[in-house]
This record gives sequence, structure tokens and C-alpha cells, in this order.
Amino acid sequence: MSARTTAPSWPLVALFTAGYLAPYLLPTTVGRLDAALPLSATQAGAVGSLLLLSSAAAGFSLASRIHRLGARRLARAGLLLAVLGYGTAALSSDVPVVIAGALVGGLGSGTATTVAAAGTAARRDPHRTTTLGLLSVSALAAAVYLTVPHLGPGHGLPLAAVALTAALVWPATAHLPTGSGEAAPTAHRPASTPVPPLPYRRPGLVLAAAMLCWSLAQNSLWGVSSHIGTRQAGLGEATVGVVFAAALGAGLLGVLCAGALGPRIGRALPVGAGTALIAVCIVVSAGADGLTSFAVGEIAWNALYPVVLSYLISLAASLDPHGRWAVLAGSASSLGTACGPLAGSLLSAAAGYPAMGWVLATVLLLLAVPLAAVAVRTTGGPVLRGPEPVLRGGPAEQPAHQPVQQPAQHPMEQPVVEITVDHPQPAQQEFDTAGPQNSGTSPSAPAP
Repeated sequence: MSARTTAPSWPLVALFTAGYLAPYLLPTTVGRLDAALPLSATQAGAVGSLLLLSSAAAGFSLASRIHRLGARRLARAGLLLAVLGYGTAALSSDVPVVIAGALVGGLGSGTATTVAAAGTAARRDPHRTTTLGLLSVSALAAAVYLTVPHLGPGHGLPLAAVALTAALVWPATAHLPTGSGEAAPTAHRPASTPVPPLPYRRPGLVLAAAMLCWSLAQNSLWGVSSHIGTRQAGLGEATVGVVFAAALGAGLLGVLCAGALGPRIGRALPVGAGTALIAVCIVVSAGADGLTSFAVGEIAWNALYPVVLSYLISLAASLDPHGRWAVLAGSASSLGTACGPLAGSLLSAAAGYPAMGWVLATVLLLLAVPLAAVAVRTTGGPVLRGPEPVLRGGPAEQPAHQPVQQPAQHPMEQPVVEITVDHPQPAQQEFDTAGPQNSGTSPSAPAP
């Protein structure tokens, strides 16, 4: 996909949903692997980590190849791998087969996420597409959390949900470009011009490294949240599922707020302050000893997490319109996500859940500084948009050979260039209909 495009965003939202659903369902997936298969909690967390590590590997390997291989081809390959891998893991009770299926499914999820990230970076408003994707995956994950506990035990239900989602998203790939030749070049860069070098190298590397650690801290808790609810807080699986669904519902509200704000308040404030607030929520959730504290921690945390994540993804997308930093930073985030379940299991086994929460909160507070610094350096704070220019034409509004009159200019204002209209087109021509009298010509399109 090439630089800024106006192609429809809903196929990217669908791919985003299919790719991100597996990480969103990680707590119930790991918990059911532990309960239904001969695996310990640490071993089940390791399986979840392997799934997400496979997803991250797909992003790193495909970051510079999407434009050449074609978004449609890669997306379909990823969805096919997700259906086969997760479907096989859901239907089998043999541990090696489940692990192999999770690895193949993770590779498919990572491929779908990579295509979605590159396409989002090519959008004129990456933040809006990101928030729509987060809304979609949060709503779907909440529905799964509400439904799965009532469908019976077994490890296969959450994996089957991911496989089914990938199958349903397949038709959306028909609206993706088939290859580099189909991606429409912009007015500023012909299709034959090679892709420029990667911009913002130092801020991009800092962002990718910080997002790796940020996601590691988030998913260290998320991977063991089900165990915290059932073992430490003394709740049943159905109650924990309701809490998770409510938390993801709060995440929907958070994403709506982030979409409404957009870039108007900049990215430094939501990224820096949001990360600090998430650290507080993690301490509350990890130390929960009952329904109230567990629900408050999880709901507040999940309300903030997608907000900060949406700004981080849009920040990475803004560094390069070709989507390379979006894919690399997203893959680094997936790598941190992959290590999260295993890290959370090891930390909680060694020091207990409350101590794990304090360790993760400290890491997040340290990360808030470089993340906010990158946002300030690359975006310069809040974005203040002025009024859009209005293009007027027609003899009634602008006589021929008449310079545009400008109002009196303040001494501190920038000079305005006068434009002389030599041969204005008749206004009626914009509304002419195609017919024999207009054969060989096309009606003029209004300016965007």
C-alpha cells in the first residue's frame, strides 16, 4: 500500500479484528488450556506466549514486503493460516497438536495484523481507523467472554471463536489491493519512484522498544487475570467472564472518547498520563481480594488501555506513510505481548500476584517518559486545525482577470499569495450530464 489513500477503511477494520482477537481472548484461552489439558499454569502461559511470538515473527518478516507481495494475497494467506491453525487446536486434545495449531494460528493472526497496520498508516486519518478497529475487536471479545462460559468446559471454544472470525473476515479481502501495481500512486510520488528511506529512525526505534516493554507489562497481568479472579479473589469463571465483558465494554467507551478527541490534544498527554494511570490500575487489579477490587481494577484498566494503545498505534503510523514503522512498532508490541503470559506466570509464581503488580507498575511509570518524549518530538503537541479553504468559481463570484481581494493584514500574519483567474469555467459545466453533446469530455469533479 502506498502513501495516503482514500480507499474504504472497513476491510482494514475487519482484518484488525481478526488479527487482534487472539490477544484479547488470552486470559480465557490460557485459563482453559490449564484447566482442560495436562498443563500447569506456567506451561499454559508458555503456550500463549508461543502463539503471540509466532504472531510477532510474522510482522517482523513481512514489514518491508507488503507492497511487493500484495495486501490481498497476504491477508488471505494469514486468514487461511488462522482458520487452519486455531481450528486444529480447538478440535484436538493432544498437547503437541494444540501447540502446533496455536503456532500456525498465531502466524496467521500476525499476518492479518501486519496488513491492517500497513493499510492504516496509509489512511489520511490513521487514528480514526485505529479506533474503529479497537471498537470492533473489543465488542467481539466482550461477546465471547459473555458467551463462552455458558457453552461448556474445554479449551477449544475461544480458539474456535478466533478461527470463525478469520473465516467470516475472508470476503473483506476482496476490497484490498492485489499488488504494488494496483495501489494508486499519489500526486507527489509516481508509482515508479522507489520507496524512500525509513524516516525518524531514532524516535522510531525508541517507540518500538518502549512499546515492546509496554505490551509486556500489560499482558503479564492480562495473561494471569483469570487466575487472579478465580484463585486470589475467589470468583467463579462465569463471574470473571462478566467482569471481563464489563471491562471490555468500558474499553469501548474509552475508544469512543479517544476517537472523539482525535489528535486535538496531541499524543503526549494521553500516552504519558494514560500509561501512569494504567500503572495504578494494575496495582489495584493484581492485589484484588474480592469482587469489588477485582472489578474496579480490571474495568478501569481496560477503559484506559485501548485509549493509550490507539494513540501509540497512530503515533507509529504518523512516522511513515508507507506503514513501515507501524508494522515494526506493532510487531515489537506483539513480541512484548508474546512474552507477557510467561512473564506474568513466572513473576506471580515467584513473588505472588500483588508483588507482580508493583513490579509491572514501576516498569510502566518508567516507560511513560520516553513514550511521551517521542510523541512531543514527532508531533509537536496539540494539533490545532484552521478553517478549510473554500474554492469558488463561476463568473458571478469571480470576474475574469480580477485579482482576489485580501482583507487588511496584521503585521504578524503570514503574507497571502494573490491568484489571478484568467479563464474561469462556467459554473453550469459542473452539473452537466453525460450525453452525446458531451462525448469525449468528462464533467469536472468538485474539489475535495
